[in-house]
Amino acid sequence: MEGRDLESVSSCCLNETEGNSLPSRLDAAGFVAINTIHCKAHYTERFECLFCSRAKMIDKMPGFLGMNVLKSQSEGEPYLVVSYWETESHFQAWVGSPEFHEGHKRAFEDLRKAKEAGEEPPMTSDFRTYSVLTR
Repeated sequence: MEGRDLESVSSCCLNETEGNSLPSRLDAAGFVAINTIHCKAHYTERFECLFCSRAKMIDKMPGFLGMNVLKSQSEGEPYLVVSYWETESHFQAWVGSPEFHEGHKRAFEDLRKAKEAGEEPPMTSDFRTYSVLTR
């Protein structure tokens, strides 16, 4: 990833971990989900605000260990949302849960409005999942 240094979104309350000691909890991670999110230039501030004011529904899910939201230091590059889970089944339970839909409802609404207006979506995402091989 030469030339694509990533940093946590520094102006965001996501950096306030509220007892979520990510490094020590990651020792239990067996599964990682990474969502690569491309935002239109006009939507980046809204995207960051959605995360800064997130519902925190994921935080209460069994098997959830922590999350990082990464912002590239190069303008126009995608965001990475990296979540750490004990197992894939814990992650799948999150994705299929009412809490998932509640936690994403504002972004889903933004996408719906764009579609109704005949506009391109303000963001797109590409989702990948990984098993932890080593620490």
